[in-house]
Amino acid sequence: MATSVILRYGLHIERKMNSVALLKNCITKLAGCECTRALSLSSVKLADEVKQPAHIPHDTHNLMTSPEAEEVRMANRRQLITIDEPDDVAVLSGVPEEHIKTRTVRIYMPAKNAMQSGTNNINYWQIDFDTRERWENTLMGWSSTGDPMSNLKVDFASVEEAIDHCKKMKWDYFVQKPNVDDPKPRSYGANFSWDKRTRVTTK
Repeated sequence: MATSVILRYGLHIERKMNSVALLKNCITKLAGCECTRALSLSSVKLADEVKQPAHIPHDTHNLMTSPEAEEVRMANRRQLITIDEPDDVAVLSGVPEEHIKTRTVRIYMPAKNAMQSGTNNINYWQIDFDTRERWENTLMGWSSTGDPMSNLKVDFASVEEAIDHCKKMKWDYFVQKPNVDDPKPRSYGANFSWDKRTRVTTK
């Protein structure tokens, strides 16, 4: 009776040892495979397992960053791309050659209008083209022209932008300086002064 119990217990231990050896063999093979290295069947770490450093993406715009770093990144993205050669879009613009080589552009700042807006929205520059031949329409007496550039006016925020545009289009240009008037301030009572020339007679 005791002998049979000992034999059974020995067989049970032998089976357990065989299953443990088989499990260790499987784990060793799985650890050596590169495609399944991340798979773990037990909580015990193998000695030959080497930790790979975490992959940090080069483009971190989707990651949370500090406000200072985000501001620097946005400033770098707003920078302009500089090229060594001047821009030349005259060939690609589709404008006929006769309206490129034979036209002169005037760059000027428009004067204030006579309406109630006064000096509002006049701080910009415009370009217009030289006047070509016109004729009087015999039906209505209106002035007619065959120039497609006659009524073309383009607005720019500064004179430098207008000059750059003319250079890109290969147009000859000249800058007309604005007439700046700086009136001296005076009071309303000066209009009725008896000893000054500002007095206006009603006779």
